[in-house]
Amino acid sequence: MINIPKIELPIVIKGTTSTENLFEVMKGKNVVIFGVPGAYTPTCSERHLPGFIKLSDQIKSKGVDDIYCLSVNDAYVMKSWLQTYVNGDKIKGIADGNAEFSIKMDLSINYSKSFMGVRSKRFALIAQNNLIKKFYVEEKKEFSISSAEHILTIL
Repeated sequence: MINIPKIELPIVIKGTTSTENLFEVMKGKNVVIFGVPGAYTPTCSERHLPGFIKLSDQIKSKGVDDIYCLSVNDAYVMKSWLQTYVNGDKIKGIADGNAEFSIKMDLSINYSKSFMGVRSKRFALIAQNNLIKKFYVEEKKEFSISSAEHILTIL
C-alpha cells in the first residue's frame, strides 16, 4: 500500500495559505485528493473542480473529512482559482508548485510542448489515515474515473 508522502506544501483553506506537512495534516482523517493539470485550464475549471464543489456535501456524508484539489500551480494561483467559485471554500487546495508531490507519486507529466512545463496527471485518490485505499489515474485527455461523480459511487 502507498501512503500520503511526508512532504511540505502550501495548503489553501478558505482563502488562507499555510505550508504544512501533508502526512501530518491528513493523519487520522478520511480524505479525497483530486489532482488537475492546471488551475484555469478548461476541463479542470469547467468540470473537475466544479463537480467536487457540487457533490462535496454528498461525498462528506460518506465519511470523508476533507476534499483537496492538487494543482501544479503556486499558492497565489490556487487561492485565486478557488475563490472564483461560489462555495469554492468547500474544497481545500494543495499548491504543488514545484511538482514535488506529483513527481514523488509518479503522477508528473511533461506538457512543455504546450508551454505548460511539468504538470500533474489528472487523478483522484481516497486515503484513510494516510493510507491510500483507492487510486485512479486518468489517461491523457481523459476525464471519467477521477470525477466527483465516480468517486461518490465508490465511497
